[in-house]
Amino acid sequence: MTGTARARSKSRLEGFRVTPWVHHCGRFVARHPGLWIRLGNVETRLRAQEIEDIEITRPVFLCGLARAGTTILLETMARHPQLASHRYRDDPFVFTPIFWNDFLARLPEERDKPAERAHGDGIVVTSNSPEAFEEMLWMAFFTQIHDPQSSNVLDGSTSCPAFETFFRDHMRKLLSVRGRPRYLSKANYNVTRMEYLLKLFPDARFVVPLRDPVAHIASLVKQHRLFCEGERRYPAALEHMRRIGHFEFGLDRRPINVGDGAVPEILQAFHDGQEVRGQALYWASLHNFLADRLERNAALRAAVQVVRFEQLCREPRETLKRLTDHCALPDSGVLIAEAAARMRMPTYYRPDFSEAELAIIRDITTPAARRLGYDTVGAPGG
Repeated sequence: MTGTARARSKSRLEGFRVTPWVHHCGRFVARHPGLWIRLGNVETRLRAQEIEDIEITRPVFLCGLARAGTTILLETMARHPQLASHRYRDDPFVFTPIFWNDFLARLPEERDKPAERAHGDGIVVTSNSPEAFEEMLWMAFFTQIHDPQSSNVLDGSTSCPAFETFFRDHMRKLLSVRGRPRYLSKANYNVTRMEYLLKLFPDARFVVPLRDPVAHIASLVKQHRLFCEGERRYPAALEHMRRIGHFEFGLDRRPINVGDGAVPEILQAFHDGQEVRGQALYWASLHNFLADRLERNAALRAAVQVVRFEQLCREPRETLKRLTDHCALPDSGVLIAEAAARMRMPTYYRPDFSEAELAIIRDITTPAARRLGYDTVGAPGG
């Protein structure tokens, strides 16, 4: 590799660099979850008057397999004045949102320069951009929740009073900090916890984006390669991803185990270098699980709005109108118009599968895809 090529590669991976203070503070938080749970509870007691009148009503949970459109939907919905979400600046002190935001408010205000996130997908963020940090709370209470050797599903039979109390208090504190009435979450892994969340919040609304398997798997493959490269160049990035609960791709990729026995075959395919087959098996496993739960649970079905990525890009106004209506978000006309103007199909990459790889994807994913409304896998425009 020439010096110019090395410089270009390094520049492309700069988004994986973790600042020393985030690295060391984040490591301290991750190594002592019990301490931070206690500190969060202390915060709740000390600031009880600020949150005692805050009710948790109609929270919105964005979830689903990564690379289906959760981020663009999060950025769109977070602009609504009723919804409050986590932001990049909340990391690493997610457990104590009031204390941390009080501290930040005392610092001199600085405008950080917008930068493209590590994914290299054209999404530009700042410290105030919405982001997914809720997973840190789940991992603190459910320590095996990302173990691919056992089921990662939390359903209506799940009970964890300590988590449930902490989570409700955390939501109320975040609403207090943001000055908004409703909680908005992006947590991909909540796709296997929707029934548990619906038990805790019967008026919750769920938004689950779907994407045609061919395009979806192409994006997953691309991101996995990029994250492996980035984490090799900047090892602190791997530790950071583990701390915040992102195992979708990279050197510590962990497929979600939905209890159907598919994970050993998925992991074996990945181990054998059969990346496309492994991703296809994973796509089918997770989406068959989703279809099963929606078919069996009428209350969940009513609470879920499925958003097809292709429709979002082709028909953004109509798709976003259905979404905001489902989530009971009033006065969304301007938000929809502004977001619709930005929606488009990705152009920074295109699937380049061989005919044999396309046949593998279609053979494995078509049954699950048809259950969720995709009549033809890999058709132009989805």
